[in-house]
Amino acid sequence: MTRPAPSRWAGAALAALAALFLAAGCAPTTGTSPAAPASTVAPASTATSAAPSTGVRPSSPAVVTITQPAVGATVAGPTVHVVISLTGAQIVQATSTDVRPDQGHVHLYVNSQLVSMNYGLSQDLTLQPGTYVLKAEFVASDHVPFNPRVWSPEVYITVTG
Repeated sequence: MTRPAPSRWAGAALAALAALFLAAGCAPTTGTSPAAPASTVAPASTATSAAPSTGVRPSSPAVVTITQPAVGATVAGPTVHVVISLTGAQIVQATSTDVRPDQGHVHLYVNSQLVSMNYGLSQDLTLQPGTYVLKAEFVASDHVPFNPRVWSPEVYITVTG
C-alpha cells in the first residue's frame, strides 16, 4: 500500500504554526529579565530535551558554558542569576533565516524545559527551593539547533528559600 504525498496545505499549516511559535516565544528580552515564573519549573528530573531539527543543518564552532551559578552551587532564592559564556560565535538580536554557523541565540533550559530564548548572555530566573539542572544551547538565528547541537555542560544547583 502506498502512502499519499502530503498536500501543500499541510506544509503551509506547519510553516504557519512554526512562525506563530517563533513570534510568541522569541520576543526580545533584556539580558536580565525574568524568564519563567517559578510555578512553571519543577525540581530536577532526569529527562533530556530532544527538540527535533529540520532539514540539513550546519555545524557551529561555538562553545557555550554556564559560568554562574557554579556546578553544585547552593543559591539563596528565589532569584537565580545565570551567566553564560559563548566563544566562537556571537549573539544576534534579530531572528533570521540567513543562517550562519557563527551567529545565533541562546536557549536556556531548566530541568529540560525551555524557559528562555535569550538575546543576551545573562538571565534572572525565579525558582522555588529545590534541586535543578541548568543547560544552555546555542542555536542558529532561526532558533533551530545546529547539527550537531551546541549544548553547555549541565549545571546542577540547589535553591534554598
